[in-house]
Amino acid sequence: MPDGLPPEFTGERVIPGQVDVDLFNEHVSRYAFARGFAKGKRVLDLGCGTGYGAFAMAQVAASVTGVDLSQDAINHARLHYPAANLKFEQGDVTEVREGAYDLMIAFEVIEHLENWRGLLRSASGQLTHEGWLLVSTPNKPVYAEARGASGGNEFHVHEFEYEEFQQALAEVFPHVKMLVQNHSAGLLFAPVHGVGACEVHLGGAVSLAEAQFFVGVCSHAPIADVNAFFYLPTQANLLRDRDRHIELLRGEMDLKTEWMEVTRAELAGRNREYEELLRLNAELKRQVEERNEWALRQDELARARGERILGLQDEVETGQAEWALAAAAYEERVATLEDINRAKTEWALETERRLGAELTERSEHLMRAVELLAAAEALVEERTLWAQRLDVEIREWEKRWSGLRNATWVRVGSGLGLVK
Repeated sequence: MPDGLPPEFTGERVIPGQVDVDLFNEHVSRYAFARGFAKGKRVLDLGCGTGYGAFAMAQVAASVTGVDLSQDAINHARLHYPAANLKFEQGDVTEVREGAYDLMIAFEVIEHLENWRGLLRSASGQLTHEGWLLVSTPNKPVYAEARGASGGNEFHVHEFEYEEFQQALAEVFPHVKMLVQNHSAGLLFAPVHGVGACEVHLGGAVSLAEAQFFVGVCSHAPIADVNAFFYLPTQANLLRDRDRHIELLRGEMDLKTEWMEVTRAELAGRNREYEELLRLNAELKRQVEERNEWALRQDELARARGERILGLQDEVETGQAEWALAAAAYEERVATLEDINRAKTEWALETERRLGAELTERSEHLMRAVELLAAAEALVEERTLWAQRLDVEIREWEKRWSGLRNATWVRVGSGLGLVK
């Protein structure tokens, strides 16, 4: 990392000036709480990050050492927070270091570690008998609810619920005091000039189920009662922030309402178009059915005429070569026409079934239905022309048969009793 530049902001590491004010207040308030334990003490800040918290404690402590795994964070801390009693080291927070400490800090670190038990054991080995370890972590259920649709935190390895966190601390330290950390709405009465002392009145007992963070105070020696600590940031106004948020939500609601009205109008128009399409499809189906019925009647008529022609052919003597050739050709032609007619009839019926199935589809299939109708109309027209040609052909054959019966050889054969 170039000198003077902060480490890359990922949204997880707190870098003053690059994070939301409320998020920064969450972190800096923990160090303000820790300052009450740090006066004149030797302090080790595990997971010190960019160093702002270690620097705050160095104002009252005898000495402070900040440790972090990120070299970029350590470089930033050394550059921005110089102090005679403050030093920063790059290293693993689960490793035991030389020296003994009166106060050790591990704020929002334990949930980032696979070897979080190693952090507790190494802290236990470095604390003086009367020393304290202050360790914090988010409340797993509340934290998950706050993240909502964004899902789990990719930087967290193991998150804790209250009972598990308390038990983990108690397994290493014989004396543990538990606290909760919450964003709490309050009403401030403060002098316009000067600060003075501040009296805090708690309105009731805290709720573990709604706690945002847990803070453990751990020691090898008995711990006196730990008083409540209230941090009032000067860079935030809860009510004003709430009002701004409400205004943003109102704007979003107005935009969504407008969008819904436009969408509702569009849907109403599309529904009318869809109903008209259904009506047109029903009309097209009716016309196709009527024309298919007509085609079937023509098929029956053609079949009846074919049977009649076959009967007439049976009456012609098989010995007459010209008649036999003509009859054979005609029979073949009729058979071919019947096959064509049957195939087209089956196609028409299949088209009808397919059209019926496609009626359940929405308007995007209308063009296909129209194409099928056009094909069906072309087929009906073709079949009409074919039926007309067949009718002309039948009449032509009847004329030919009439001509044959009037032919001289037929009359002669009739007179001889050879042709009936």
